[in-house]
Amino acid sequence: MPPASTWHVLPGQSLRHHSWDQEAVLFNDLSGDTHLLDADALALLLAVQGGACDLAALRQALDAGDDAEPALQALLAQLASISLIAAHP
Repeated sequence: MPPASTWHVLPGQSLRHHSWDQEAVLFNDLSGDTHLLDADALALLLAVQGGACDLAALRQALDAGDDAEPALQALLAQLASISLIAAHP
């Protein structure tokens, strides 16, 4: 997936989740699937939902440095592949 400039939660997703320790279960309103996410994936997803849409805003929201960009890109692609978020080119 090519890098995107902004990200958004897909319309219709309420991101209902329950978390404990370093894991969370999240219900996908659009597919009916339940996903097991780690704490980083949930934090990134909630940051996108909260309006942190581009990589710079996500790094700031997650208190991550420039070296975290490849991991953030991979995690964004993973969340997009399970239809929780989408990219705006």
